Amino acid sequence: MEPDLFTAAAEERQEKDPSASPLAVRMRPRTLDEVVGQQHLLKPGSPLRRLVGEGSGGPAGASSVILWGPPGTGKTTLAHVVSKATNKRFVELSAITAGVKEVRAVIDGARRAAGGFGRETVLFLDEIHRFSKAQQDSLLPAVENRWVTLIAATTENPYFSVISPLLSRSLLLTLEPLTDDDVRGLLRRALTEERGLGGAVTLPGDSEEHLLRIAGGDARRALTALEAAAGAALAKGEAAILLQTVEETVNRAAVKYDREGDQHYDVASALIKSIRGSDVDAALHYLARMIEAGEDPRFIARRLMISASEDIGLADPAALPTAVAAAQAVALIGFPEAALTLSHATIALALAPKSNAATTAIGAALADVRGGLAGPVPSHLRDGHYRGAAKLGHAEGYVYPHDVPGAIAPQQYAPDAVHGRRYYEPTRYGAEARYADVVERVRERLRGDTPPGC
Repeated sequence: MEPDLFTAAAEERQEKDPSASPLAVRMRPRTLDEVVGQQHLLKPGSPLRRLVGEGSGGPAGASSVILWGPPGTGKTTLAHVVSKATNKRFVELSAITAGVKEVRAVIDGARRAAGGFGRETVLFLDEIHRFSKAQQDSLLPAVENRWVTLIAATTENPYFSVISPLLSRSLLLTLEPLTDDDVRGLLRRALTEERGLGGAVTLPGDSEEHLLRIAGGDARRALTALEAAAGAALAKGEAAILLQTVEETVNRAAVKYDREGDQHYDVASALIKSIRGSDVDAALHYLARMIEAGEDPRFIARRLMISASEDIGLADPAALPTAVAAAQAVALIGFPEAALTLSHATIALALAPKSNAATTAIGAALADVRGGLAGPVPSHLRDGHYRGAAKLGHAEGYVYPHDVPGAIAPQQYAPDAVHGRRYYEPTRYGAEARYADVVERVRERLRGDTPPGC
């Protein structure tokens, strides 16, 4: 029996009794116009519009599509919409459970359906990045010969996780995380539309905000939580889904946190001050509050990078690279896995030796410059490479440091106005203790107080 017959039967049952399907399935868009978010993919004349036959250009020429984006952004939904709009068979496989055998069975079924009934097949392959190279290779004949329209979904960068031959034959569409407004609109539609909850309950503002935080930009997660909370409210005889009911149902307390108000800045401030104070447990607490409240992970990562230079500096030279690596990882993976990376960086920074010497050094230098202590660049440091520089005495008398023992030449570098002023005052904490010793010896050599080689 063909796999699509099972799908058709399930869809028929859903149409007869919509309540038998989960809310997230019932609210699945039926056309591209019902899709939430992804406006960059839904513009008139876009490849996705042409794929379903809209526009003067006709169907897009690609025989396969790769949808890349975070969970819950509509990858499966778009595959269903394309299938319905083009009236093609729809077969869904997951790379987690399927292998080459299952793929070949679908391809064979697609060839029979095309030959016997003249009906083309859409193969939706979820989590394609979990397929090995050999498993992905098995898809190539079907894609090249257009036996199926392959729509593959991945949360991983396809340039690293999909083989080049398949990638080059595919239309790559990048899905963006849904905004709170996107998810909010979907929740409100689910509350009122007949295929959703049909107005059986209402959703007060505080409950809606909590559902948005729980969702974290994942439409499926938002609808699943709404359905559970609505069921609990109706069982209690409540006409509105109270915040307490949402908390009890999803087993997550609402975090008092306004991402655009005082709490946003207060908790962020507390996180940084806890890191500065080396209280790793308090820092993790505030980090958890920000994560649970749905704070933008990129904002947290930026604060950690600032802390690495502001409060640690050269006391632990690895602090800044750790924070920068965390920010890069967060940008690549997103939540929920990004929580692990932010925890890693927060712990490292909180337990690192502390020094604000870099902060006070640039502060003192800026204060002098803003106070007018600048002065002309010493003549021997000026550019001497252009014609006429020698007549002006530029670069005359400059000692090339690599020509002297120790590579430190006794000469003046700062302008007269600030010559001899000390901005950097290293601490004796952590790795900066070594810099404290080095900087004194270097300053002595620059003044000519220490003979070369000493």
